[in-house]
Amino acid sequence: MERAIKLFITCVLILFAAAMQAKADDNLLLSNLITPQNVNFNICTRTYILPQDKLFYMAIASANANNFDVEEIQSKTGYILFTAVNKQYLASVVKVDDTHSMLKITPTNNNYFFPPGVVLNFFRYIDLYGATPLVTVPKV
Repeated sequence: MERAIKLFITCVLILFAAAMQAKADDNLLLSNLITPQNVNFNICTRTYILPQDKLFYMAIASANANNFDVEEIQSKTGYILFTAVNKQYLASVVKVDDTHSMLKITPTNNNYFFPPGVVLNFFRYIDLYGATPLVTVPKV
């Protein structure tokens, strides 16, 4: 019985946390993310506290998780050419210093009239999974 109560409380807390997250993203409505619009170049670049190689692999994972069609990958120069919403994009990973690197996602035709959700979802995956450091859990 005690285990069932703990399970119920855990489920309620998870649902409460999900509701709080949904409340926090009210300004990013779905219609704003999928409607093509003029996108500022500053939205297309982001600097991470990750080494260049780890950010490159996270960018590949993000393109895969978002179901983008990856057409070309160059690991030496650090770019990924992919297609999303019938438009080609170039994701470039640049080393800033030993611990920082920058990811820039730009359309290949330099026309910044596209759905911003492509870039924001690409970055969101890396924010969720790439920036979290791995920690060793101590034995109890």
